[in-house]
Amino acid sequence: MPHERGIAGWDLGGAHLKLALFDAGGRLQHVAQTATPLWQGLHHLDDALAAFARDWPLADYDHVLTMTGELVDLFDSRGEGVQALAKRCTQTLGDVRFYAGPHGFIAAGQVAQQAADIASANWYATASWIAEHIASGLLVDVGSTTSDLLLLQDGVVDNRGYTDRERLASGELVYTGVVRTPVMAVTQQLPFAGEWQPPANEHFATMADVYRILGWLPEAADLQPAADGRDKSVAASMRRLARMLGADLSDASAEQWRNVAGYVADRQLDSVSRACQRLISRGLPAAAPLIGAGSGSFLVRRLAVRLDRPYLDFDAYLPASQHGGLSAAVCAPAVAVALLAGRERLAWAC
Repeated sequence: MPHERGIAGWDLGGAHLKLALFDAGGRLQHVAQTATPLWQGLHHLDDALAAFARDWPLADYDHVLTMTGELVDLFDSRGEGVQALAKRCTQTLGDVRFYAGPHGFIAAGQVAQQAADIASANWYATASWIAEHIASGLLVDVGSTTSDLLLLQDGVVDNRGYTDRERLASGELVYTGVVRTPVMAVTQQLPFAGEWQPPANEHFATMADVYRILGWLPEAADLQPAADGRDKSVAASMRRLARMLGADLSDASAEQWRNVAGYVADRQLDSVSRACQRLISRGLPAAAPLIGAGSGSFLVRRLAVRLDRPYLDFDAYLPASQHGGLSAAVCAPAVAVALLAGRERLAWAC
């Protein structure tokens, strides 16, 4: 018997809140994201939830949530963060089920006991959904701040780490993304005027500037203020990149600044490529594809070419959709957690 309510899948990060809405028939209605700089205070979460509630009748949906926002330095510990965020969301949304990775969905009353399983488990939802639809592959979700790399072998998620610390050590979590990552974190030298020059160790420019200059960044992906708090035109991004060299925009042509941006983009691709090759060396079949997700899925397409692998998009594994606009791949964990919950929620009342 079909369920009469839709499902709202939430992915609560430290910098963004993402939402995926499915109707009672399992069709994707809407995906959206908004900026939530949690390190500045939980009022940003309150404001984001209120804004979504104005646009959609959230009381008509069952809510499931995965999170990574517990890692922000607003909290003394990750466990404290999980509990604080869970409490805040239930106060606004009512009954919420929280995703605990291999333990499935748990009620709010169990959050304190299973905080370690809930913390930063959003990658497991995305990988679990894709693993049901493909025997082998490498899922690469490149977001605004981090990249998740998950090996799929024989229809299961073949992860060696689970916590952020473990996944950083295993190479399954790479702290680089296409929006918020500072340029100074990507390379220690830049080609300019026929010389190699070290960049300034200042937060003058981000990868959003780099990809905007190159024309690759979907503008909907960049919701955070620029490093200088100013506008996000191509010229402004070039000016910020020039600052990384202690220079002014007028010190070089637009073509020269594009060359600098291209070099930085290649170095970021190198870091994700090395992590991919490490995972591939665990025995991924030669014909197995890369599956791209996140606001940086354009980077995964480039990776597939470099690694001589087929490329598939996360969106290809979704059921029928009624939504338009923002790609579902940008909100992959929110989409995946809702799809996984759709099969389990009949048992929640038991």
